[in-house]
Amino acid sequence: MDGTIIAIWLLRLLFLAGLYLFLWSVVRVLLRDLRAAASDPGIEVGRLVVLESPSGEPVVGAGFSLDAVTTLGRDVNATILLDDEFVSAMHAALTYRGRLWYLEDLGSTNGSFVNGSPVDGLAPLAFGDELQFGNVRLRLERARR
Repeated sequence: MDGTIIAIWLLRLLFLAGLYLFLWSVVRVLLRDLRAAASDPGIEVGRLVVLESPSGEPVVGAGFSLDAVTTLGRDVNATILLDDEFVSAMHAALTYRGRLWYLEDLGSTNGSFVNGSPVDGLAPLAFGDELQFGNVRLRLERARR
């Protein structure tokens, strides 16, 4: 055998070994990230605190963790259950898009309000805004650290 052929085969084997080493390290990093995500199931991106609830449910002062998409209403499938006769089954949805919160009224009978103003379509929110659904008032707050 010629020395150049041996060198080419050696170079091929080294390249193949390097490729497998790279793929193994990528898989290892992905598995580590998946395990970390599984151990921390949900990252809280915001909170709603109950300011007023005449029916007593939810309790005044109670806080709810918000997901990226959170629904509010009387329906048992709503993320946050609001037990008030003036709240629709699926009253509204809070969504976190990019770095902003938005409130969308889902065609409720009595409407949704942000700082006393009715919501028509999609309304941007800021931390500290007061939301009202029926007789229930809530305040949007930053997530606890």
